[in-house]
Amino acid sequence: MIALLERLARPVLYRFDPEKAHRIALRALQWTPLPAARPEDPRLQVRAFGLNFPNPVGLAAGFDKDAEVPDALLRLGFGFVETGGVTPLPQPGNPRPRLFRLDADGGVINRFGFNSEGAAVVLRRLAARADRGGIVGINIGANKNSADRAADYVRLVEAFAPVVSYVTINVSSPNTPGLRNLQEAKSLDDLLARVMEARDRVRLHAGPTPLLLKIAPDLTLADLDDIVGIARRRKVDGMVVGNTTVLRPPSLREREKAMEQGGLSGKPLFALSTRMLAETYVRLEGAMPIVGVGGIDSGEAAVAKVRAGATLVQLYSGLVFRGIGLVHEIKRALLQQAQSVPLAELTGGDAADITAQPWPV
Repeated sequence: MIALLERLARPVLYRFDPEKAHRIALRALQWTPLPAARPEDPRLQVRAFGLNFPNPVGLAAGFDKDAEVPDALLRLGFGFVETGGVTPLPQPGNPRPRLFRLDADGGVINRFGFNSEGAAVVLRRLAARADRGGIVGINIGANKNSADRAADYVRLVEAFAPVVSYVTINVSSPNTPGLRNLQEAKSLDDLLARVMEARDRVRLHAGPTPLLLKIAPDLTLADLDDIVGIARRRKVDGMVVGNTTVLRPPSLREREKAMEQGGLSGKPLFALSTRMLAETYVRLEGAMPIVGVGGIDSGEAAVAKVRAGATLVQLYSGLVFRGIGLVHEIKRALLQQAQSVPLAELTGGDAADITAQPWPV
């Protein structure tokens, strides 16, 4: 029934501006009664960061920025949902238009700029559903005009640790000026020291909340060496690889839209994000799990992410073009793999070979 309704609604939504269509989709999820998610095949279960995931397919941050519909999204079959990004104070983000579909490329460009209703609103929503179960995380970022961005992250970790399954430290959005500078070694080391201390400070009443670090796919390998070394030394619980890219592959066909400023996601990001995933995996040497995100638009692409080093995967842009049926397609593809090789043994099997290939263009 859900798939049928979606097939009927998608042509209508495509007539709207992409951001307006997104808002309509959120409203539909708020008001459409959805059945409980079906029980998952035990072969899809994954344990990572101390959490038990019913399946490894998650919704990436950016779709449900203000935690309006996490439970509806879980009922659609996701194994976990990452809400946010959220900032301490409300901010409108960048002027519209700021979201562009590259239909011929299966890609999306956004320059939202951390538009957020702010921590207080999002915290109330997540606190209200905290006892309902399901793995719901939060992606956090700094306010654009913050005088101390590291303090913003500390504040958000302290606030959200008691009500979410995990927290993702997002220092890789390209749409907040200077934010990616926090990936530089000295700044990142200071930031992670402060947020890990904040997490431990609230542990008595919040419990053991995993902290994940989300990085950009545009890093040099030397920068990646530094980041992985710092993440391991500070004992971060996991990494998310990666965010959107500011690069524009020459293969893009939507040349006019490709000139829009912002982060590119979707199918054109797949090769670069998967290479960075594999590079991260070999550097981590099993020290922590990785969430692979970027360009997953098929079951085959999700399996490739796992083989490159992902314990879990996340989707967003692929849903724009393929719809919610993509989630079930990916689970079927992973189950087919699991018939012969457990997913845990599949993870990273191709990573070394991928890092030996020419750099993706």
